Amino acid sequence: MPDKVKVSHSIDLGPLPDEFVPIARRQGEDPDLTCNYLEELRNVIFERGDFQPHRTDDEFLIKFLRARFFKVENAYKLLQRYQEFRESNQELYFNVDPFSLTHLGENDIVSVTPYHDQNGRRMMFYKVGNWKPSKVPITDLFKAALLLLEMGSLEPQAQVTLSVDLLKDKNIEIVLAQVLGGVGIFDLEGFTINHAMLITPSIASKIICLMVTCMPLRTDSIHIVNQSWAFDMVFKIFKPFLNEKMRSRIFFHGTNMASLHKHIDKDHLPIKYGGYMDDYPYTTWKDSLKENSTVVRELQRLGYTIDDDDIGSAIIERK
Repeated sequence: MPDKVKVSHSIDLGPLPDEFVPIARRQGEDPDLTCNYLEELRNVIFERGDFQPHRTDDEFLIKFLRARFFKVENAYKLLQRYQEFRESNQELYFNVDPFSLTHLGENDIVSVTPYHDQNGRRMMFYKVGNWKPSKVPITDLFKAALLLLEMGSLEPQAQVTLSVDLLKDKNIEIVLAQVLGGVGIFDLEGFTINHAMLITPSIASKIICLMVTCMPLRTDSIHIVNQSWAFDMVFKIFKPFLNEKMRSRIFFHGTNMASLHKHIDKDHLPIKYGGYMDDYPYTTWKDSLKENSTVVRELQRLGYTIDDDDIGSAIIERK
């Protein structure tokens, strides 16, 4: 495993890291004006009355402002889509114990790497071919994907677009590598016609909403690997929901891992994908969440149901 890759099973909470502050400023985040933006967004919500978000606190609203470059109107529209998604899919949040979804991790269907790629992006893997519809309902897939995205949106850097400045010799050459909140990697090895038959237009629309249009974090790119003709059938269903910008962020690699490496350095990929990183058990990441009181509180505020048996003893003692 490369020494330079930092491995951490915790979520990067807290204030925006110093190295991201100049980037955030270029995207409209001015600490002297942040309170004004938050208040303006809050006023728009109450004055228009189009919907009633379940939260309007600063920690929650700033995610939507960052995701839309502090353009209040765009942040408002994103929040409205997010709220509409919540109300239309309450079964994905309410009375759902996030720590009861361990079977998806244990079956290696969904996972999040405990490290970032070379540009600091969080990577999420969806191994859809490992999904056994007879044992795992498709609703559970959405619950798990939504949980990962909600957790990802807690990380300030997931809400910021990164510009990397590279210095070469005596000349300053600025290379802008736009790095959005995260990367989705869909491994379709084992994906069959039986899976394809379950992907309806309404399911496809919901996936697009989760990955692209409704969540307060940015999906930089989606990479499809090990796809077969069965996926080609499914992708025809997705096409009507994808505009040109969305399509430009989807990359198809098949079994050609060298193609994937053009986007994600092999130093930051698991061995299965031609990289050098070990596979890490899903339970390690899950257990770290259970010990984090901030994460547990945020999950509860989102509507998830968490029993004392599900969380760390240290959190229980502080109750």
